[in-house]
Amino acid sequence: MAFWNPWNGCKRVSEGCRYCFIHEGAKKRKLKIDKIIKAPGFDAPIKKRNGSYIISSGSTIYTSFKSDFLIEEADVWREECWAMIRERSDCQFVFLTKRIERLNDCLPSDWGRGYENVTIGVSVENQKMADKRLPILHALPIRHKNIICQPLLGAIDLSDYLGDIELVMAGGEYHKQGRAMDYKWVLAIRQQCIAQNIPFEFRQCSTHFIKEGVAYQLSYRQLFSQAKKAAINWYPE
Repeated sequence: MAFWNPWNGCKRVSEGCRYCFIHEGAKKRKLKIDKIIKAPGFDAPIKKRNGSYIISSGSTIYTSFKSDFLIEEADVWREECWAMIRERSDCQFVFLTKRIERLNDCLPSDWGRGYENVTIGVSVENQKMADKRLPILHALPIRHKNIICQPLLGAIDLSDYLGDIELVMAGGEYHKQGRAMDYKWVLAIRQQCIAQNIPFEFRQCSTHFIKEGVAYQLSYRQLFSQAKKAAINWYPE
């Protein structure tokens, strides 16, 4: 596993961005996060040491987790990124986006039905965003598609959107003023996935977490430990 952030900085586009860790981290460091800048590690996938790639063959490379891979301000650099992704066909690149409507305008000329080594996940925080973004995801030529319900801000019915999805993930929001997540929303999504034989993962709870009508306030570490303790991840046999 490796991380590659070709550029830093992002801009809010929907309710799920309100307490985004990118913006909150920049606020603490007194940085201007809405300025998109090319990162020092821009060429990390093709960096070599002693003639070999620093990122080893077979790695899953989580891409652009300090921005959005499809953000407009990065259009001038993205073709170079596609070239690096093509060169590293021995690695799997994964990126998440809230801007899936921009993908067609951002694809390389040889994309075809999609690169085999690219997985694209679309973030949806509520039913409104699911209904807006997921029909676009379904219609696009992408070989590997994921749905990320995080931060989950309300009940979501994904039943109409799971036909070509490889994985669904759910998780809550981490922030002192973060919106509460009800565990029953997570369980409902899990059942939708089971009904259509789609893998499901519960990644993290929320700071303000509701279970069986009882409200809890969790620390950062508890977000992950409690999600793991729930043991509700599901994979087809």
